[in-house]
Amino acid sequence: MNAATPIPVPTPEAVPLVQPVVRRGKGYSARFALGRRALGPLAIVAIWAMATTAGWVDPSILPSPPALAEGFRQLWADQNLLGQLGVSLGRALAGGAAGIVVGLALGIAAGLSRLGEELFDAALQMLRTIPFLALVPLFIVWFGIGETPKLLLIALATLFPMYLNAYAGVRNVDRKVIEAMRSFGLSGPRLVREVVLPLALPQIFTGLRIALGVSVLVLIAAEQINASAGLGYLLNAAQLYQQVDVILICIAIYAVLGLSADLIVRTLERLFMPWRAHLAVR
Repeated sequence: MNAATPIPVPTPEAVPLVQPVVRRGKGYSARFALGRRALGPLAIVAIWAMATTAGWVDPSILPSPPALAEGFRQLWADQNLLGQLGVSLGRALAGGAAGIVVGLALGIAAGLSRLGEELFDAALQMLRTIPFLALVPLFIVWFGIGETPKLLLIALATLFPMYLNAYAGVRNVDRKVIEAMRSFGLSGPRLVREVVLPLALPQIFTGLRIALGVSVLVLIAAEQINASAGLGYLLNAAQLYQQVDVILICIAIYAVLGLSADLIVRTLERLFMPWRAHLAVR
């Protein structure tokens, strides 16, 4: 071989800095995600069944899962559980929707305008520190013991988290993005609709998730106001007659309502913000 001829040196194949992620089908991932979420509740139920079956827990304090299932069947057949659930859901949805809409409108107004902030923020920050249970006797005096105080309590409770998150979402929009869009001719309501609100959506959905959860929490307190129907009515009657199984069933239903509200918001997030699914850490 000629001395002037360069000797070829084998080079390693180029290795990408970021290895591609092997993505499985959406159905496959969804099934495994659902299975992982179910592990915790299933473990709790298993420990509960084992403790009651072995006699470690007095059945009068904590009934076994079969006893609760029998209690649920009796409630469904004798107490019209589905109708009672519908009454409670109606209250939570009506009061929650009113509070969410008002809180969203006030939050956007205060976030977009200094005048709106000066008009609404101080009063709302003061009102949100008042315990909701302290308002129950006042609302009874003002509005009686009908549906009005129940709906107002739920609306007031859901208003504040929605307001705070909508306000923070609008205020945290990058001003450089707004100025850039203005340079392209966007202004006024169109700028708000096409730039500000989409960028504030993550924070707004956070407020919606908190507000829906709070609506279920306050529903429990609201239905203590002389309720003649609903889950609160069943809960009060069970407390009066010391029916532990009915109390636990009502608590479980409240928990399912809260979980369902969270799943609804997650679905809306995937619908309105599909790009966030790609940011999830796997």
